Amino acid sequence: MQSTADKIREIAGRLLQSGAVDMVIGFRKGTVPMMNEPHVAKTPAEVARLVWDSHCGINLANYLTDRKEKIGIVAKGCDSRNIVTHVIENKIKREQLVVIGVPCRGMADKRKIAMKCPGEITEVVETETELTATGNGFSQTFSKKDVLQHNCTLCVHRNPVIHDELAGDPVPEQTGVDRYADVRAVEAMTPEQRWKYFEDLIAPCVRCYACRNACPLCYCPTCFVDESRPQWVGKGQEPSDVRTFHFLRAYHCAGRCTDCGACERACPVGINMRMFTKKLEKDCLDLFGWEAGLTLDVRPPLDVYRPGDPNDFIK
Repeated sequence: MQSTADKIREIAGRLLQSGAVDMVIGFRKGTVPMMNEPHVAKTPAEVARLVWDSHCGINLANYLTDRKEKIGIVAKGCDSRNIVTHVIENKIKREQLVVIGVPCRGMADKRKIAMKCPGEITEVVETETELTATGNGFSQTFSKKDVLQHNCTLCVHRNPVIHDELAGDPVPEQTGVDRYADVRAVEAMTPEQRWKYFEDLIAPCVRCYACRNACPLCYCPTCFVDESRPQWVGKGQEPSDVRTFHFLRAYHCAGRCTDCGACERACPVGINMRMFTKKLEKDCLDLFGWEAGLTLDVRPPLDVYRPGDPNDFIK
């Protein structure tokens, strides 16, 4: 991890020193453990704060939308796929970017670690394979593979799909991963069981919109929940309005979501809203052989029409 951080700082410093970019977007240590935060380095001196470890889960593509500067950006596999989507959807130009790719073995799930500890965590130290969390009167060590975010355990695109510089050797891609077992389990339910499943899933929602704000795909100038002419959805906790928010947001991500986990990571009440987007991701793969963000040369299936597109939904 330290060698990766050193390489990121070396590349970022060189890019800024040469004037190749106006800024480099990466990560710095957060104010609390396991919560690294975005860092924008605009001078070589500010590069010293850049870090890389298992707590860099925020999707930095979220900070590229409609920028005009020349930007260096640190990108793991899922970030790079969202950068591809940004370029395809004309939210930024490829020539504006210098992508510092970071091969990724997965990000730590801060909730999993916190739930396994008997008190407040004040420090987390990591090696290549382990994380050690310490607090008042306790110190516990975990294998990294046991405390990964769920989306990371299913990821089959851990290496950046586009990059201009690589801050580390490529890692082996995971094979034999059943990415949609949980989706198939819901598909097998009766309609009544599915209704209850999703009602229970979103019941804790407080409509804070943290999932929307963290999502690198949610960059509409006016979100449908904020539109008033016409008003598409109410502002309160009426169950139908909560359902409308989650289902419509998921559909807006159809064929675009890379399962980066930003929404679930940001949710203050721990809702696994990835269940919505994973179903649509599976449908796009099954119907169109499409995975989001893997190429700059092909537009997503919902952007185009082909005579041979599946039309089983037409009755």
